[in-house]
Parts: sequence; C-alpha cells; structure tokens
Amino acid sequence: MSSEEAGQTITVTTEAAEPAAAGPAALKGNWMCPIGDHHIHRNDFRKVWKECHEESFWYRALPFSVAGMTFTGILIYNGIWKSSKRFGPFPKLIGAGIFGFALGKASYAGTCRRKFQQLGFGPDRYGKDHDHRLRCHHVCDECKKKAESAPEKAV
Repeated sequence: MSSEEAGQTITVTTEAAEPAAAGPAALKGNWMCPIGDHHIHRNDFRKVWKECHEESFWYRALPFSVAGMTFTGILIYNGIWKSSKRFGPFPKLIGAGIFGFALGKASYAGTCRRKFQQLGFGPDRYGKDHDHRLRCHHVCDECKKKAESAPEKAV
C-alpha cells in the first residue's frame, strides 16, 4: 500500500496472516496462539457437562423430588391436604415430584457454573461474556519471543 502526501511516498508493507488451513486458532498480532483454539477444550467441556448432569440428578434433583413427594404424601395422609376425588393423591404427588426435580436441578446451576469457569468458559471477571474468537487472551512464551524479535514498522 502506498500513498503520496506533500511529495513524499510512504510505503507500508503488511505481512499476510497465516493461511486459513492452519485452523481456527485466534490471532495475537500476526502470530497464531495455540491456546486460543476453541476446539482444544471440547473434550473437557463434554466431560464437565456430563458430570454436571449426573451430579445434579443424583445429589440434588432426585433427593429434592423424593423429599417433596414424601412431604406431600404425609400432608395428604394426615388430612391437611385433600386428595382428588377422581385421581386420588397422584396428581399432587406427581406435581411435588416435578417441582422438587426442577428445584434440585436449578439449585445445582451455581456449582456447574463454577466448574465451567475453572475450565475457562463463561463470563470474564467483569461479568460480561465477550466473544472469545475476536482475540486471544493468552500469550505463550514463543509468541512473546517472536513479537520482541520482530522489528517495529514505521508508518
């Protein structure tokens, strides 16, 4: 690229970024950042996702559901709540079970959020979820050395 201003010609050359065949890694300047690749943590993400589903079911949703159904059954048995003439106690028991299940799953959301944040997923420290494809937040030692050894370009 060149331009003429007041009789002077200023020539600026830019290095082309690495070809797209190098992968979807994020760029830091003109250097590829190996940590910025979004596909690296895919297996870790799946593992934590599966753990969250299993742990939220066994440790929160199932106990809350059983406790809610038990408590509702006791209330119906003692006559505090009336059972339905047509369906008996089942609609209230099923409703208590579903409500306990949903409450248990929702109560485990904070624990899952912390697990994902430990992996590097989720909102940043300011509470905003930025698009991580725009820039690489990590600078590896090799990238630092290359950036320091590259000559400064005058514009």
